[in-house]
Amino acid sequence: MLPVDLQGRLDDYLSLRRALGFEMRSEERLLRDFVLFVETRGEDGCLRAETAVAWACSTADRCGPGCQARRLSIVRGFLTFLRADAPETGVPSLGVLKRPLRATPHIYSEGEVNALLAAARRLGPTGSGSLWPVTFTTLIRLLLSTGLRVGEALRLQVTDVQLDEDPPRLVVTQTKFRKSRLVPLHSSAAEALRGYAKRTRHIAHDRRCQAFFVSARSRPLHYHTVSRTFLLLARRIGLRDPAKHKRPTLHGFRHTFAVRRLLAWYHGGADIHARLPELSVYLGHVRPQETYWYLTATPELLRLASDRFEAYVEKGTRS
Repeated sequence: MLPVDLQGRLDDYLSLRRALGFEMRSEERLLRDFVLFVETRGEDGCLRAETAVAWACSTADRCGPGCQARRLSIVRGFLTFLRADAPETGVPSLGVLKRPLRATPHIYSEGEVNALLAAARRLGPTGSGSLWPVTFTTLIRLLLSTGLRVGEALRLQVTDVQLDEDPPRLVVTQTKFRKSRLVPLHSSAAEALRGYAKRTRHIAHDRRCQAFFVSARSRPLHYHTVSRTFLLLARRIGLRDPAKHKRPTLHGFRHTFAVRRLLAWYHGGADIHARLPELSVYLGHVRPQETYWYLTATPELLRLASDRFEAYVEKGTRS
């Protein structure tokens, strides 16, 4: 396939993917680079799988195994698209570049959560009118009670926090997979958000910023600022040990929420298989399989799942 044809086919592929709802921003940048890589090598005829692997690994000096596997996965989709019209196109097999294992998330204990909240309440600047301690404690409570992604919480607008509805709810937009969803709130979470909204209406100057979580200057919060503050708190209470491989992160609150919900269902005798799709929708997962991964997050969950399975097998044996 000639390079000029390759460019045209890439445009077709990008148009198709976007029509299906995918943004393809980073993917387009990488695929354009792949086409340039092919052109630079001066290859003629059909594309070979080896070329795709060579491109994926060409940034090994600045890109780890996970990044290389992602690059190959992206180009595999494009090559599969090409093979529909050109069967001789080589497509790398799955597993040629293995992704690294996902790190086990940190599940926060009640003691750790309380310590983080206490440290957050002592954040500067000092003074009765300081907004930052209130903002950070409210944000932590929201993440822990809803399992929102950090970016989803920070992108909430005032109009997205619908506390007068029955039940109170959040409207979560601009999600990871470009899907919007409604997130019902527990009454305690809604009450905390009402208190924060009242506080920000008093401090923020006539709400010049429409973001729900704001700085003292009435500006939206940036993820890096929130992340740095969390790392500071984690170090202060001894959670963040540089010598340890597993380091607590803000995203751990999402995992903690999911694990707590699963534990509550197990202890309540709920049908986990039937309820898990509900949790998937609540968390904004595209497939229930993404939520199943949380079952491996803690020994207690594994034990409860094992006990439930043993009871099922024993019941079947008796009958």
